[in-house]
Amino acid sequence: MRWLGVALRGIQLAAALGLIGVFTMLLVAGRSDRPTARAWEVRVLGLARWLVVAVLLSGLAALAYQAAVATGRAGALVDPEAWIALVEGSQFGTVWMVRHGLLLLLAGLILLRERELSTADWVAWRVEGWALAVVGAGAMAWAGHAAAVEAWGLAAATTDAVHVTAAGAWMGSLLPLALLLRAASREAGADARPYAVLAARRFSAVALVAMMVLVATGLGNAWVQVGGVPALIGTPYGWLLSVKVALLVPILAIAAVGRRRLLPALSGEAATVGRPAMARLAGTVGWELAIAALILVVTSWLSVTAPARHDTPFWPLSYRLSYDATTDVPGAKTRVLIGSQLAVLGLVWAIAGMLVRRHTAWITAGGSAIAVAGLWVAVPPLTVDAYPTTYVRPAVPYQAASIASGMRLYASHCATCHGAGGTGDGPDGAGLPRRPADLTAPHTGQHTAGDLYWWITRGIPIAGMPPFGDVLSPDDRWDLINFLRALSAAQQARALSPLIEPGRAWLVAPDFTFAVGPSPARSLKELRGRSVLLVLFRLPESEPRLRRLAEVAAELTFLGTEIVAVPMSGEAGILARLGGDPPILYPVVTDGAPDIVDAYRMFTRTLEPAGLRGVPPVPAHVEFLIDRNGYLRSRWIPDVGRPSWTDLPILRNEIQILEGEAAATPPEEHVH
Repeated sequence: MRWLGVALRGIQLAAALGLIGVFTMLLVAGRSDRPTARAWEVRVLGLARWLVVAVLLSGLAALAYQAAVATGRAGALVDPEAWIALVEGSQFGTVWMVRHGLLLLLAGLILLRERELSTADWVAWRVEGWALAVVGAGAMAWAGHAAAVEAWGLAAATTDAVHVTAAGAWMGSLLPLALLLRAASREAGADARPYAVLAARRFSAVALVAMMVLVATGLGNAWVQVGGVPALIGTPYGWLLSVKVALLVPILAIAAVGRRRLLPALSGEAATVGRPAMARLAGTVGWELAIAALILVVTSWLSVTAPARHDTPFWPLSYRLSYDATTDVPGAKTRVLIGSQLAVLGLVWAIAGMLVRRHTAWITAGGSAIAVAGLWVAVPPLTVDAYPTTYVRPAVPYQAASIASGMRLYASHCATCHGAGGTGDGPDGAGLPRRPADLTAPHTGQHTAGDLYWWITRGIPIAGMPPFGDVLSPDDRWDLINFLRALSAAQQARALSPLIEPGRAWLVAPDFTFAVGPSPARSLKELRGRSVLLVLFRLPESEPRLRRLAEVAAELTFLGTEIVAVPMSGEAGILARLGGDPPILYPVVTDGAPDIVDAYRMFTRTLEPAGLRGVPPVPAHVEFLIDRNGYLRSRWIPDVGRPSWTDLPILRNEIQILEGEAAATPPEEHVH
């Protein structure tokens, strides 16, 4: 079935681009009364009739195919009721109706063409045909991958439609151009040679603009559908896209030869220069067309392949580049800076060499050598080890329940070597070939989640770490990774104080789910758009503070802050113990508290000696201020540090700072 989808997509795309190209070439070539030129135009219009029939029939077949895919049964291919249901109940069906309505208008325009009595009639017919062909082809973008992009669907689909239009103006014009050049290169077509020369020069300019648009929109599409180098290198979509880009290289080389060598020779002496050059140019256009057909095949496969952004990358290399690798290496950042500047200078130099007319090869070679030297300087400090799972997307979100589960797994399987606090001082670590890693150090956060998954699954033989792939399920391993991420982040968060660092949102607050009594469960993520004052408390020590917060809860709510109080003791009847004077109207968690406490108690480490090593004691009361984007921004522990949120005006001021900040990008749901 997939082959059928690829074939139908290929026919649709080729016919749609061909229609754009036919009308583009007719407008570019202009009007002529020469017999050879008129015969060429008749031939091209005949081609347009076949193309419009092909696009309509393949569109009907594509509707049947999509109905079979949507229903999951092959019988829908010949079931008109399934077709109608698809048209009436899906975006694909709506786009299909609009697009084929436009194509029927185009078919009527082509098949019922009237005589053109004036230049205005000549221009109007071709412009109308070009517009209908462009809109009909561009509408395909609203039923493809681009339209499914969250938040940017309209922009992505529009970019894709412009990409298709530019492809049609260039790729679709190649066959009509080749037919014109072939006809005019013969002695019998001498009457149309000036017409063909002018058409070729005009097309060269149009093709140059179209190629620039193709590159710009192609980069935009790649950014939306791929998202990064790992997805480009490690997914089927990325591989196909790389093949598509690679096929452009010979096309550009062929086009450069035609533009620089053959195009200027077209107007030379007919028998010895002009006609032979025109015949060779027709041949090069034919080669461009053949490679363009391969690009269409690849593009058709892309249309039925999951976008790389939504696929799991398989990293095929044993290394990757990471700027974080320069953090602890003296002079590495300077080397990267110098090398990158040399590489950019060499690249600009090489491009400039391609544009000048004298000493092109020497200038380009010199620039390329400088660029290579710059990369030789800059790349080694950025290189770190990588594994097949390095860029695998975690299957379990970074949330309190997962961190709490990972904490228990760590205590059972890892603490004996890495130590109870993760600092590498466990009793069983002394006899290993290499001391166990300090998991609280910054390097833990510099490795990807996929790196950690590989090590936990396969072990590290050289360090004496055993594999856990047969001991822990995949979800258990992701829970453990979420705990390790939180452990490293908590160590870096020891400097958190009641005072916010304006504009510095870097510490992701683990998501959590909570409920109050019989009310439906909510999550921290659902509170995005408002800052959250997360209060971990223990009775009776915290009772005065909870009552003080009850007195100002309405004011904090007005400032855009939600209070969520979580008991650390976990005893039943917590609401009854708090009483109702004054009434506590903010949420006091009754379901989900243990996981929240387990996750957030990790972030109570301070710069005091007790918070540096091992497992520090958990204070009886701690408050976290989480901004409206989901980042943990400040923390208050009574009697630790100054200034203090005991003075509520200080808390109000910090909340107002958060509310005055510009919106930031929310954190990812999974660790990376």
